[in-house]
Amino acid sequence: MRKLVYIFVMALLTVGVQAQVDRSQPQPGPAPKVNLGTPQTFELKNGLKVMVVENHKLPRVSITLSIDNPPFVEGDQKGIHDLTGALMGNGTSKISKEAFQEEIDFMGARINLHASGASANTLSRYFPRVLELMAEGAIDPNFTQNDFDTQLARFIDGLKSEERSVASNAARVENVLVFGANHPAGEFTTEEKLKNLTLNDVKNHYQTYFAPNNAYLIVMGDVKFKDVKKLVNKNFKNWKKGNIPASDYPNPTNVAKTEINFVDMPNAVQSEIAILSSVNLKMTDKDYFAAIIANQIYGGDFNSYLNMNLREANGWTYGARSSIRGNKYVGKFKAGSQVRNEVTDSAVVEAMKELNRIRTEKVSPETLATVKATFIGNFVMDAEKPEVIARQALLTQTQGLPANFYQNYIQNINAVTAEDVQKAAQKYFSHNNARILVVGRAADVLPALEKLPYQINYFDRFGNPTEKPQQKQVGEGVTVKSVLENYIEAIGGDKVKSVKSVHATYEAEVQGMKLNMKAINTSDGKAMNVVSGMGMELSKTVFDGKSGYHLQQGQRIDMDEEEIAAYQYEAHPFPELVLADKPGVSLAGIETFNGKDAYVIVDGKKKTYYDIETGLSLGTSSELEAQGQTISQTMIYGEYKEYDGIKYPSEFTMNVGVDMSFKVQDIKFNEEVSDADFQ
Repeated sequence: MRKLVYIFVMALLTVGVQAQVDRSQPQPGPAPKVNLGTPQTFELKNGLKVMVVENHKLPRVSITLSIDNPPFVEGDQKGIHDLTGALMGNGTSKISKEAFQEEIDFMGARINLHASGASANTLSRYFPRVLELMAEGAIDPNFTQNDFDTQLARFIDGLKSEERSVASNAARVENVLVFGANHPAGEFTTEEKLKNLTLNDVKNHYQTYFAPNNAYLIVMGDVKFKDVKKLVNKNFKNWKKGNIPASDYPNPTNVAKTEINFVDMPNAVQSEIAILSSVNLKMTDKDYFAAIIANQIYGGDFNSYLNMNLREANGWTYGARSSIRGNKYVGKFKAGSQVRNEVTDSAVVEAMKELNRIRTEKVSPETLATVKATFIGNFVMDAEKPEVIARQALLTQTQGLPANFYQNYIQNINAVTAEDVQKAAQKYFSHNNARILVVGRAADVLPALEKLPYQINYFDRFGNPTEKPQQKQVGEGVTVKSVLENYIEAIGGDKVKSVKSVHATYEAEVQGMKLNMKAINTSDGKAMNVVSGMGMELSKTVFDGKSGYHLQQGQRIDMDEEEIAAYQYEAHPFPELVLADKPGVSLAGIETFNGKDAYVIVDGKKKTYYDIETGLSLGTSSELEAQGQTISQTMIYGEYKEYDGIKYPSEFTMNVGVDMSFKVQDIKFNEEVSDADFQ
């Protein structure tokens, strides 16, 4: 559970470094002409609208079924829609799950079913059967209690894994604040809501909302219209029309004056910041093209104002972006980034400065021409992709677009002027009535944020108003030494002090791959850690007390002086026995960690949290460097169990964007070691 483990995980999750490339754009040339497929259409009596685009260049067919229901409130059953989708594709009343998947695999096809439709890709020779299977899976799904229980458990585990994720909590809160917790786009799933769901709830939800009334079927590829019409009628005519209920919910409103909305996440080593506002931008609006170009200039790509400032000029982040899109329902404008704690306030100031710039200054002719060329280039490259053409056909119908919307796309992009961009930014990019959401560690970022000219309102990680986080005071007599001594006493006292070596083995599963880890630590400052999986050694770290190295994919990297200095302490089976003597270690106060109040011991960029009540270590948080990137990592220790009279965490969960839980398989104390173990 020491620093050796971190290094393996960093290597595992950050494989591959993007080479530095020339991102300058070529000078735009004349606008190309694009020939787009025009769908032939028909409609079934049940309301299913069908679009067919014939393209005989390749013997392939793509099928997309989309149900375009208006947004609806799930309320106390929030999560039912996603859960229903997860249970689809498991066979039908006529075909078992195994037979269903086996036949699809045999044809080399792909069928995906979800609560808002389905999609499929196949060779044209198998199109009739694939369409039949997709129709059966969509219209006659097989919902079983066993599948329900399995998926429900996965959903709950997913929620638990996101509890400590700053990004996940920020995403939830931003939607609550922008749309409201009772709006379809703002409501969120909880473990309590999921546990109250039943299999009958899933069946009822499917029967209510999975209906052909608002459904569109798009077939593209090596097919003939008359054949498609016959097959669609055969497979979808029995899909019964439904009575889809309408939801009543409040329209979102923006704040009267720009304010900071702050959410305290004590485990955060970086802050999530976002400038937010609700917008009503429709693809049919006259200024639609000006708005999407304005967004591209402000924060839509690498060369945008926002990214050039926060990343390139100041080096505060690895990326800053903004987004806006046309929607027939209310949407949102967002500009956001993840930045280091110490520059959170500065990043807010600069992001707002660039927002003011796009609203008050006309974009240069060169920048405007480059951005237009980017839009046109992407449009041309995507013009013959089946999935893009299908999406365009669907949007034309669902967004009420003119029939020639995409035929005139390039012309409309080229028609946008600098004045149009400025007016669109003023209309859609809120500067004076925006929410500036900051999700981070209050102790690190609040003092500087309070100096900015914005009112700060406080919220919990579910978007509920709350009080300003208060820094709890450390009691008199509590020191680094006393906290560490209490920990040693809590896990075994004198017995811990007598340990000369610890041999530990762990097991984990990461994205379906089983991993095994073996670690040896000795009281004289030696350590060895090996992680294996897929029948081979993935990484190895060795420290012999004076020097060490990491071995990954056959490449050896020797430890530098800083790592060697750290391992003099980290290699110990129980670093708390020696950590008090390490220069620079300090007691940083009291923070909440994993729901408990804890003393915080700081050692460089690593913090270790000790439960005030039990004295046990709750976990750590760190900033780690991996391949030129600063990565935030949290480690949480699970239930302590007694091994040969010494308490030890039975598992630990590491989060570096995703959760990985390593469970103890065996712990042995004072086993014999040799110099060969550390070579």
